[in-house]
Amino acid sequence: MTSARGVGDYRLTTAEICYRLPDHPELLQTYIWQDIDIAPQYPVLSKFLRFWQREIEGQLHSVRVASAGLLQPARFRLPSALTKLQ
Repeated sequence: MTSARGVGDYRLTTAEICYRLPDHPELLQTYIWQDIDIAPQYPVLSKFLRFWQREIEGQLHSVRVASAGLLQPARFRLPSALTKLQ
């Protein structure tokens, strides 16, 4: 088993969770969650959302998910202009 979490389908996953405030259900609050997870199943996020529904009073309204690969090719760009300082 490889200990590097940066291989395979592991991705940095960010979720914007909108939920209703328990005392004021007409208002929405936003919570940002971020962790390393496996795309496209997102088991870590799914576990967190199950915990939320079971333990937290704020009713979930919506969840928006974005993810980015941990290992990406290096990006290199040449400058468009050079200046020499003396």
